[in-house]
Amino acid sequence: MQSTQAEQPRNILVTGGAGFIGSALIRHLIKHTQHRIINYDKLTYAADLHALSCVADDPRYVFIQGDINDGEKVQQALQTHQISLVIHLAAETHVDRSIAGPSTFIESNIVGTFTLLEQCRHYLASLSKKAAAQFRFHHVSTDEVFGDLGDTGQFDEQTAYAPSSPYSASKAAADHLVRAWQRTFDLPIVISNCSNNYGAFQYPEKLIPVTITNALNGKSIPIYGNGQQIRDWLYVDDHARALCMVAFKGKLGESYNIGGDGEQTNLAVVQAICERLNHLVHHKPKGITDFNQLIHFVDDRPGHDKRYAINANKIKSTLGWQPQESFTSAIDKTVRWYVDNQDWCQQALTRSCADEDIG
Repeated sequence: MQSTQAEQPRNILVTGGAGFIGSALIRHLIKHTQHRIINYDKLTYAADLHALSCVADDPRYVFIQGDINDGEKVQQALQTHQISLVIHLAAETHVDRSIAGPSTFIESNIVGTFTLLEQCRHYLASLSKKAAAQFRFHHVSTDEVFGDLGDTGQFDEQTAYAPSSPYSASKAAADHLVRAWQRTFDLPIVISNCSNNYGAFQYPEKLIPVTITNALNGKSIPIYGNGQQIRDWLYVDDHARALCMVAFKGKLGESYNIGGDGEQTNLAVVQAICERLNHLVHHKPKGITDFNQLIHFVDDRPGHDKRYAINANKIKSTLGWQPQESFTSAIDKTVRWYVDNQDWCQQALTRSCADEDIG
């Protein structure tokens, strides 16, 4: 990719690099750039080093198992590898889990981000003037910090924050910390806020992978409320390209919204998956002639936002990014990947008791 290939090789610390988006980003960086990648990940239930098996033996890839709340270990990683760019993705991300147990989200997303910011601030102070001028901190966030959009309009970079769940509130707090460290301590930061991601290696508790996995196993596909909640769907490989552009070329102190131009209701997403499975899977579970039969509406979750939509004009006009995949093309790739990798899904689920009904 042109924007990253033009960069001088950097030592990049990716926090949460064994997660769904983090692993896609690392695969992209190793394949398309000459940068050296240090993956710093705690390896919680949703992390998976198998998603990085294709880069594990690359001499430009290093893995460190560590918690971002361990300030001493973070500082050691920064110093040892002479990091010039931090891309911060480490976070707890599942709304349902945040409702069931908010404390983990406060500890990881808020306290963890604070710890990382402080360690980067102290590290920056130790660098030469030339090295300090090259340092950047890219904080990766979500469109959920903006709250419920309503029937019309789109989120842009000036939209006021109005988080609805413990998850989105914790991410909003982290965003505010990052901005405060830039203003108060002159930490060179950029922020990106993305819409719902999907693609290969997503832990099977989110809507798309859980729909595919449940369908293939003949299990009920739960949909919250009436399924008319609208999300803007962003293919994870498109997101990885966007993250590189923001990290390398984004203007310091600025934020960039990243969306896939793929607004769909939850029900439409599930029905699209079922139609593709109907064509792909010739030996359906017993008693199933149409995977749409498995759709089951359940009580809506508390504080469920009705609609998110991203205005990504800023990153398109200033950095030249465009999503390469439409929802139609990318959902085809995604469904095929999960059909071909059901063993991975089953192994992922054994890492936690997350095989509950999550819609």
